[in-house]
Amino acid sequence: MSYLAIVDLGSNSARMVVEELHDDGTYTELIREKQDTRIAQNMGHELVLKELPIARTIATLKYFQAQYASFKPEVRAITTAAVRLATNQAEFLARVKIETGLEFQVLTGEEEAYYDYLGVMSTLAVDDAVILDTGGASVEIIAVTGGKNMADVSLPFGAVSLSEQFNLANDINQADVKLACDSVLEQYNTLPWLSQNQDKPVILLGGANRSLARMSIGTEAVNNFHGFNMTVARVTAIFETIRYMTRSEREHIAGLEVSRADIIISGLLPLLNLMHTINAPRVIFSESGVREGLIVETIKNNG
Repeated sequence: MSYLAIVDLGSNSARMVVEELHDDGTYTELIREKQDTRIAQNMGHELVLKELPIARTIATLKYFQAQYASFKPEVRAITTAAVRLATNQAEFLARVKIETGLEFQVLTGEEEAYYDYLGVMSTLAVDDAVILDTGGASVEIIAVTGGKNMADVSLPFGAVSLSEQFNLANDINQADVKLACDSVLEQYNTLPWLSQNQDKPVILLGGANRSLARMSIGTEAVNNFHGFNMTVARVTAIFETIRYMTRSEREHIAGLEVSRADIIISGLLPLLNLMHTINAPRVIFSESGVREGLIVETIKNNG
């Protein structure tokens, strides 16, 4: 028996899990933590990580360390799109190492998609689908046929970056929603393999998509949506309701975290446009993604 801690620094939030790894190849989750660090905030066109989000993030990393220290675990620290794209990536990672001792692996978009695939396929019995992981500054899309990864991509837009680029944080001009959709579709249209995946369900990962499930149920109290299904008509109905709300009204939606009111519209646009592009009949929520993919890989390597 051993312990594994995974620190996952995403563009919008930082997450940490501690897993007890058993000799038979199974594992038990002991701790799960999330903090809205939003490291991608105000990166702008220059793609520079700013001081306030950096300080917020480092404080969270120190908090995570205090939570898992007593287990003396193997620690895998990963980070994704915001740090991957940042022009001051090296300075940020050096500062994190000095202040926390953590050395982060910066996942490429391809690695992020690969771990998403591993995590989903190890826990959901779905052979044919399109996986969508919507993060703060990127989306990963994986086409699955017969349980196999047939194509994948990481695209450089997400809930935070779309919100900032198209002014979707506060009271929204519907023309800006149209511009954001056009931008998303333009990038989807560069993927000829998407047209070969018509009529497949979309498997959803990421905080914006979890918020969608909570809004459908009407409460923040439920945290595990693994395997939960929703029709495309239901997804569309929720979006068509909230797109016309003010930010203040969105902050009072049952099930939606107040901290996501400024990025929920932008966070759902990758899904809305993907659903219509592939004529998806339904969406399926997955609680397993990059972190679970890392666990699967670690167990395999340790075996």
